Amino acid sequence: MGITVRYREKRDRWVVTETHNGQRHQCTFAGDREGERQAREYAAQRQAELNEAIFQGEVMGRQPKRTFLEGLERWIDEYDVASQIKAIRPVAAYMGERVILGQPTLDKAREMARDLRKRGRSQSTINNHLQVVKRVLNLAYQEWTWLDRPLGDKLRKKSPKNERHVYLTTEQLGELLQAIPDRHATEKKVIALAALTGLRQGELLSLEPTNVHGGRILLRPDQTKSGKARVVPVPKDARPWLEDLPFDTTYAKLRGAWENARRDIGRPDLRFHDLRHSYASLLAQAGESMTTVRDLLGHSSLIVTSRYAHMFDAGLDDIGTRLPSLNAAFCDQTATKH
Repeated sequence: MGITVRYREKRDRWVVTETHNGQRHQCTFAGDREGERQAREYAAQRQAELNEAIFQGEVMGRQPKRTFLEGLERWIDEYDVASQIKAIRPVAAYMGERVILGQPTLDKAREMARDLRKRGRSQSTINNHLQVVKRVLNLAYQEWTWLDRPLGDKLRKKSPKNERHVYLTTEQLGELLQAIPDRHATEKKVIALAALTGLRQGELLSLEPTNVHGGRILLRPDQTKSGKARVVPVPKDARPWLEDLPFDTTYAKLRGAWENARRDIGRPDLRFHDLRHSYASLLAQAGESMTTVRDLLGHSSLIVTSRYAHMFDAGLDDIGTRLPSLNAAFCDQTATKH
């Protein structure tokens, strides 16, 4: 591939020859000085266009190069990202406008994780930042065809060493809800549904009437953190609350009601996400399997759900009582020997 400019004396013409992918294209100009000027100007222009095409990845049939911020903006436009906005903003600031979507994005994300670790940020916070990058990379490959290979899975998130799990009992949940005054009835419903469905704040506040089908909540891919649809059953006595969708509240109002309630019951350590952990605990106590908990919480794999593995141990002892007794066979055998 290249562009040449030469003078053909026999034809008294300046010829610009462009060779690309085994094909050749020529353009001729007058043989005088003006023709030479036009030929070299044309060649320079075509060379600049080819250089730009190479940079954009178009010459060899590759996808045009796009920046990480382009992907981030498209994700924000097409999906409900309210629950992740706290992590999106610092990630956008760190990545900058020039990071190309692809391997450079992976390199920059790993650099970001190292910097956050040096600054003493928790592993959970680092994982939330990395999840933003993973989501954009996965969408760029799976849905937008901006990438010709999957890169999201190459960005690993470490498990927090001091991962904090708080599980509220039914009695504690009742105490928490009773501490919320009637003027915050809507916020009380959202908090109660968080404990009864395991939905995140963003998922709850994005609910619409179309999400409710036959006593179940059907979350669309654009409403979940993982980008996968999810079906969650709702207890019968809580279904009337879904008639108020979408909930007439905001993150600020919900946070205010939550913080006041936890303070009033003497539990300032509680976090809204603890309601999700409590939901997993309630499911385990009800005898649900780990795979069911995985599906209801929307985890990507059982590895993620395994953080709750200890809650399923309580039912192991009962298995022994349900197995058949073979002791009689040993008794008969002993009697035969005598």
